[in-house]
Amino acid sequence: MKQLVLLFIPLFFTAQTHRFVYEMQFKTDSTADFRKADMALDVNPDEVKFYNLEYVKLDSLNKTRVVGKSRMWDDETPVVIHKKNSEINTNYILLDNLFIIETKDKLQWELTQETKEKDGYHLQKATTKFGGRNWIAWFTKEINLQEGPYKFRGLPGLIFQVEDDKDQYKFSLIKSYKLPKTYETNEFLESFAGMKPVKISQERYQKLLLESYNDPLHDFRERFSKNDDPESRFYFNSIEIKDISQFKELTEMKKKLIRQNNNPIEIDKAVNYPEK
Repeated sequence: MKQLVLLFIPLFFTAQTHRFVYEMQFKTDSTADFRKADMALDVNPDEVKFYNLEYVKLDSLNKTRVVGKSRMWDDETPVVIHKKNSEINTNYILLDNLFIIETKDKLQWELTQETKEKDGYHLQKATTKFGGRNWIAWFTKEINLQEGPYKFRGLPGLIFQVEDDKDQYKFSLIKSYKLPKTYETNEFLESFAGMKPVKISQERYQKLLLESYNDPLHDFRERFSKNDDPESRFYFNSIEIKDISQFKELTEMKKKLIRQNNNPIEIDKAVNYPEK
């Protein structure tokens, strides 16, 4: 990895993207097993983007297609963009529309004397409190880049690893490479399926989540009730729906799943869903 990462040095003088790929391990349900996703940290001349690497793979396929382009959005992995040297993060969220929430996230790091070696790099340990969690990070001063995964940055070197002390979220750098020019994401991040983002507040976002929670199968139920094709089949969690009366029980099932999977990275922003 050392040779790959050191190729970063010329980036500041070109219009290239240097991509750092992190493995993100996380538990949307704190009692469940880890889920894994590869995440891209694109360091561009003017801004930095953090998002699911699967979007890049799908974008590559779409560029070969004239029609029938595919779209995907993973609700469980974050999309965050910030200008270089800025504390303001733009968070992209897809509900019934594409929304953005701007947050000011200044992390206060405490550097320790603890060190270790990884992939030929000398790493130093640092800790911080952020989003209602305690975090441990390992960074190297050998790479003069004050960036890292998600919103973790501001250390005197690139972050290689960061995890919370409850073992629910962990980011690990796994590879790095340069792209010949700035990688454009306008078709799948800054817009989605033709939708332009609408700026909202965190409070408004939480209200929208609560509204959705109160009737989580509303749209599905509407499609079922209006269907006039006898050959159509409707399923929820592998359960075939044959009668509108099933929706009462299925709605409670969906609400329970929402409450269980309520363990965001910033746990202090978790929605307080009522059980009834």
